[in-house]
Amino acid sequence: MNLMYKSTRSAAIQVTASEAILKGLSPDGGLFVPEQIPKLDLSLSEIAKMSYQETAYEVMKLFFTDFTEAELKDCIHKAYDSKFDTEEIAVIKKADDAYFLELFHGATVAFKDMALSILPHLLSVSAKKNQINKEIVILTATSGDTGKAALAGFADVENTKIIVFYPKNGVSPIQEKQMVTQKGNNTYVVGIEGNFDDAQQGVKVMFHNKELAEKMDKAGYQFSSANSINIGRLIPQVVYYIYAYSRLLKNFEISRNEEINITVPTGNFGNILAAYYAKQMGVPIKRLVCASNENKVLYDFFRTGIYDKNREFILTSSPSMDILVSSNLERLIYQLTGEDPIQTAAFMESLATDGTYTITEEMQAKLSDFAGGFADEQKVAKTIRRIYELDGYIIDPHTAVAASVSHTYQSASGDQVKMLIISTASPFKFTRSVMNAISPKYDSMTDLTLIDELSGLSGVKVPQAIEDIRSAKVLHTTICAKDKMQEIVEEILKI
Repeated sequence: MNLMYKSTRSAAIQVTASEAILKGLSPDGGLFVPEQIPKLDLSLSEIAKMSYQETAYEVMKLFFTDFTEAELKDCIHKAYDSKFDTEEIAVIKKADDAYFLELFHGATVAFKDMALSILPHLLSVSAKKNQINKEIVILTATSGDTGKAALAGFADVENTKIIVFYPKNGVSPIQEKQMVTQKGNNTYVVGIEGNFDDAQQGVKVMFHNKELAEKMDKAGYQFSSANSINIGRLIPQVVYYIYAYSRLLKNFEISRNEEINITVPTGNFGNILAAYYAKQMGVPIKRLVCASNENKVLYDFFRTGIYDKNREFILTSSPSMDILVSSNLERLIYQLTGEDPIQTAAFMESLATDGTYTITEEMQAKLSDFAGGFADEQKVAKTIRRIYELDGYIIDPHTAVAASVSHTYQSASGDQVKMLIISTASPFKFTRSVMNAISPKYDSMTDLTLIDELSGLSGVKVPQAIEDIRSAKVLHTTICAKDKMQEIVEEILKI
């Protein structure tokens, strides 16, 4: 039986997995969600005997039911290969009395590789399945990591173009260098004079612009998305939570059916939502701890039931979390309403017009699976230094947000269930923030010198992705005002 996908904002829309992947966003502005979250049909003990690739198949086959076994296995085989610098794909390290799930061993040294390595292949198969003869234009906003991972995934993929918008002054120097040096005849990178929310809003407006869609249709193009609003990005993220639990089981770190807690550094809410889906599939997860930086809109939401983006936007050392509109939260809101598209649409309309909405007490009572916390810049730096001095283990600022919040949560709640902390980026992407946190003596060094210092200090080889940008030529120099994004897209597509 096919698992169908519906929109969070309309009961009338129903599509297959491949159609949902192709569209990216529902025509009514909603996000696609599966009709139900399937249960695992193998035990976690059985999964513990499998490789990452085999685990990926067992999870994805339950969601992408209109893909054949051969199609899905081919996508997985092409995605999780030598692009990753470790055979395990996702590695667990023990430090600070917790387990760190390292999701940064892919081509761009950030967790986005885990899903964006497979999305281009899923999209190509989906296009063939649905007899799409148009060229697919991947339109994406990035807060730092999605952009490079999407560019790397889609570079020179046949019948696609990829256009990435990023906040010009809102990403780390290494994140920017990774994007603007991206090769590929079909890749376009544009810095905007604004923040990530401006970029994300501009992309959403273009997705909903019927006039633009008609222009593109005549020129033989159609939009799709590489952001986690695309279900083809979100479902592959569920895999690594199931895999991580099975590894802890395999390595006798936990016993069968033992509950764990998971702390996720959270911006757009996709990564923690994937963990929530894993819990619903049958993984014994007790509590999901949503870790925010100083842009603590999600922390305030979990504490009060009020989502309010009307606040100062703060640039931090964890730029991938500098977000005030967490798009994927809509999928959780939809579940909390009892899958009521009318109520969900009303909340999203309120957010669009007033910048805020308040969920009901009944909905708030259903949030018991989650806890929230936030870490300011001082706590982030202190956590990086503390864990380095304690265990010689060096983490990036996003992971440090999670480690700080996890520490606070355990102290305040007395909850001593074993903690899995999601490590979302290599410290080599944020060398200055990391090294300055360890010691002020590094402040006078250049970014490139700091890369070698970090390697010596951590005993970790400089990742190839970082080596590659040392001498890479800047290929993308376009900057635009936030209200000129559509003009840039039309110029690129010559429509």
